[in-house]
Amino acid sequence: MLQQLESVKSRWGGKSQVVDRWLMDRQALLVSFCELAGINKQSESLPDADEIANFCSALLDYLSAGHFEVFDILVEDDDEGLDLKDKLYPKLTKTTDAALAFNDTFAQAVTPEQAAGFDAALAQLGETLEERFALEDELIAHVHTNKRDPEVTL
Repeated sequence: MLQQLESVKSRWGGKSQVVDRWLMDRQALLVSFCELAGINKQSESLPDADEIANFCSALLDYLSAGHFEVFDILVEDDDEGLDLKDKLYPKLTKTTDAALAFNDTFAQAVTPEQAAGFDAALAQLGETLEERFALEDELIAHVHTNKRDPEVTL
């Protein structure tokens, strides 16, 4: 996911403050995800509750920014934009629902029963985020392909 992000940043970065800010937020979310997943760590213990809560908070902030601030800036209501919305928004909503379910399960104190399924749930969330980022990248490509430059600061 980080390599995909670097590719998107190198292709579209610097062309829009909105997109640049959003990609920076995505990068911070991915770094937090990797830390939570224990990538490059050799510990088999569950992350502490504060780490999980902080990640969930960052996840919700990222999702909210997409749905309530960025998506409508990236896609206008022209025929092509409306077609893209019809195609992508249901898929984006599905990824949002999956991420919200993760948050609802793990944002508060994790019970021993939940802890047993944490790694599998986090792995599934990683797949969901990868799918979501690919969909978001289609929105970014659309705005730049159509030579629109959203300069709204989030």
